[in-house]
Amino acid sequence: MTEGLFSDDDLIRHITREGALIAAGGAASLLQTAHPQVAQGVYDHSYTAEDPLRRLRNTMGWLYAVQFGTREEAETFSALVTRGHDQVTGPGYRANDPELQVWVAATLFAVAAQFYQLLFRRTFTEDELAEFYGQTKVYATILGCPEDRLPATYRDFRVYYAGMLNSLEISDASRAIADQVLNPRLPGGPLNAPGLAAIRLITAGLMPAPIREQYGWKWTRARALRFRLLMGALSVVYPRLPVRVRTLPREYYLRTTRKMLAKATSGRRPAIRIPSS
Repeated sequence: MTEGLFSDDDLIRHITREGALIAAGGAASLLQTAHPQVAQGVYDHSYTAEDPLRRLRNTMGWLYAVQFGTREEAETFSALVTRGHDQVTGPGYRANDPELQVWVAATLFAVAAQFYQLLFRRTFTEDELAEFYGQTKVYATILGCPEDRLPATYRDFRVYYAGMLNSLEISDASRAIADQVLNPRLPGGPLNAPGLAAIRLITAGLMPAPIREQYGWKWTRARALRFRLLMGALSVVYPRLPVRVRTLPREYYLRTTRKMLAKATSGRRPAIRIPSS
């Protein structure tokens, strides 16, 4: 798959091919909505509460299209997202605001890098983090954000990110969305309880302390120990799975995305809704 925005040698593909990163999606999502303007846009316009699986499919479909799709697929899907975001406006927020695009891209980079290193018991060098960060700028630029609005280097990013974590004040909308994300209405009801408990623990464990405290999540020694034990177990089992198993989510979401894009570009109504945030 070398016809897209990236090649198979690029770090972004090596990291984001791992389906387990979906388990860290809650942390990235709730970091994004810790920004009160992002939160209000999602609260007013998103369908996360009504159909969380569709929202997941749309979000992962866009990410995989950008990371692994052809250039045409990445640009076509991103144009649809931008068009959808044009409608996401309200008092004090606009989804296509570059400031919000920068923050969303920042969370995607930070959480992926953090979770991957825990999962594979690997510490990236600063050069690797700089490479990965530079590649993830695409999450903002492909949606129209001017590149000069993003922190220029990885070291600049660290200053920006620390400043945001220490200055954000989450809103009631942020808390409402967190409840929707952590307690989704899924088919299967109680059968989902063990998996959701693990996702909630991973979400809290990956969440930076200043934001976790604002959400009101208790982080006791016992809970921190459970998080370390869970990540330790995952780091023993998951990397030993065949790559073809670990990348099954990518194959599934790319296939559904390509079907959607085929319908969208043929003038028919897309099979799935475009993300509104």
